[in-house]
Amino acid sequence: MTGTPSIPPAAQPDGADPATSWAAMSPPVPPQPPVQRLSRRKAWLTHGVTAFVALIFGAAIGGNGESSSATDSARPAPAVTKTAGAAAPKPAVTVTKAAKETVTAKPKPTKKPGPPDTIEGDGQYLVGEDIQAGTYKTAGPENDNFGLGCYWARTKNASGEMGAIIANDNITGQSRVTVNKGEYFEAKGCLKWERVG
Repeated sequence: MTGTPSIPPAAQPDGADPATSWAAMSPPVPPQPPVQRLSRRKAWLTHGVTAFVALIFGAAIGGNGESSSATDSARPAPAVTKTAGAAAPKPAVTVTKAAKETVTAKPKPTKKPGPPDTIEGDGQYLVGEDIQAGTYKTAGPENDNFGLGCYWARTKNASGEMGAIIANDNITGQSRVTVNKGEYFEAKGCLKWERVG
């Protein structure tokens, strides 16, 4: 058992109670130096200086981390040294002959240019010859049409008779018309018609 040594009963000083066990006695406590307390001002100063030094040290470490990554990429690769001993095998020599072959590229067949897919200006157009068949869209009448609007008509022929009209309309805004091959399309006072389908 380890602990503080105590005085055995036979060696007790005079006047001690012989009934008291020698193990119950505690050794004398050595005197402790007085505790020094820092004043609040000194404590704040000490803590402030410590924090400032830690901040500077941390900034230096952080700054080195960023700049080292930039300089690491600019550094040359380490040199490789060879040890004396067996000679490195020489690479095999490969001889290749360049083949001279002339390839003539054949042009891709192009479609014959068909009729246009836009209608600009007044007129009567044969669908399939003057314009393509499909659905056309216009933004409406021209600005200088004096309020007459935009007139369009689908007709069976170019006779101009009332019986030849398949469909027609006077529009003041945006409109769409679908024309079929072989029909005639007539437009007056309209902005540009563009094929949309």
